[in-house]
Amino acid sequence: MFDGHLRTEVDKRTGPIGAALAKTPLSADSLTIIGIVFSIIAGIFIAQGEFGFGLVLLVFGGIPDLLDGPLAKVKGTSSKRGAFFDSFSDRVSDLFLFGGLGWYFSHSNRPELAVLPFAVYGAASLISYQRAKAESLGFNAKGGIMERAERLVLLGFGLLFSSLLVPILWITLVLSAVTVIQRFVKVWSQASSSMARAGQISRRSHGGASSLVVQSPEFFRQRTRSYRVSHPRRKSSARSSSSSFSRWLEQRGSRSFRERNR
Repeated sequence: MFDGHLRTEVDKRTGPIGAALAKTPLSADSLTIIGIVFSIIAGIFIAQGEFGFGLVLLVFGGIPDLLDGPLAKVKGTSSKRGAFFDSFSDRVSDLFLFGGLGWYFSHSNRPELAVLPFAVYGAASLISYQRAKAESLGFNAKGGIMERAERLVLLGFGLLFSSLLVPILWITLVLSAVTVIQRFVKVWSQASSSMARAGQISRRSHGGASSLVVQSPEFFRQRTRSYRVSHPRRKSSARSSSSSFSRWLEQRGSRSFRERNR
């Protein structure tokens, strides 16, 4: 949802900041690494129940994640390698953030709640996998009600209002499951449309081939007739030479026979 509605506005705001950062020695990869480090430390604080420090580090870890793309565009270093590294860093950050929550719940008076953040992380991984796999197959799987930006915003609210953390995690899990279904249906419909178009093309090609098979004998007969009319048969020089030689042998043989019987 964020990518579809707010990405353009955010890029307009972060573009000038990226241009300013381009004058420094910082690179897009270094910003991505800084974001990973902040997320790891935030996960450690969350695991210890220090939700306030975890929230601050979560915010500081999100800033480099917003700026590495604009910085790469300004410096002209955008590449598939950078896109892969950025996506990989997002998965690592999510693992430590929700893993920290799982650790915290496992050591609380309700350890069964540790399953909840790991379920959220599992749904988030499915969302990410659907997009990656769909794009590798030539389809579009962007969108959905609960993408990474919305997931981190809800996590921030849960850390800020710790009494609402468990309900917020349940909401995040449900909306993430809805997003999984949304993306699945989106990719499935694209794949079905692609198969239908391929089937129509195949039927057309087979129909053309069958009509060609029916018409082909008459077609070749007409071409053969026209060729015979325009190119009458001519005796080849080899055949003419062979015929002359045969006639010479016959004449020579009959002459010798007459001479022997005189």
